[in-house]
Amino acid sequence: MKKYIITAALSIFSIGLFSAQSKKDAQISKLYQNYIAIKSALSSDDADKTSKAATEFIKTASTVDFKLVSEGNLNILRKDATAISDARSISAQRETFSNLSENMIALTKEFKLSENPVYVQYCPMADSNWLSDEKQIANPYYGKSMLTCGNVKSEIK
Repeated sequence: MKKYIITAALSIFSIGLFSAQSKKDAQISKLYQNYIAIKSALSSDDADKTSKAATEFIKTASTVDFKLVSEGNLNILRKDATAISDARSISAQRETFSNLSENMIALTKEFKLSENPVYVQYCPMADSNWLSDEKQIANPYYGKSMLTCGNVKSEIK
């Protein structure tokens, strides 16, 4: 009987941990998807779409539990995304995107953000990195004028 109670308690505890892990992964994964939307909008030279995607990023970052990502780190992410959202020129958005990317790269190394590999890509002209969910280069720093400029620097699995 005692063995059954312990087994049942461990099973319930494991389910609770799995549920908490799933919630954590979902929150961080949503943040990553919002980041990818910003990157895609920048790659297509669309300042309005970039601003809207950054606003969604801010909303998602505001829902992430401080137990998952520290309040300080979330504030930095929100600050960068707010600067992108508020900027009306694509060049100003791209400048801040570099900071957002470096912070998201650090987060990606800490958390599993996607079931698929995440690629850290690099633009030598901008001397900046970004994250992508595909190997193909779609440069957010120069958009259509140099869309394929850059290379895959590393892969995070």
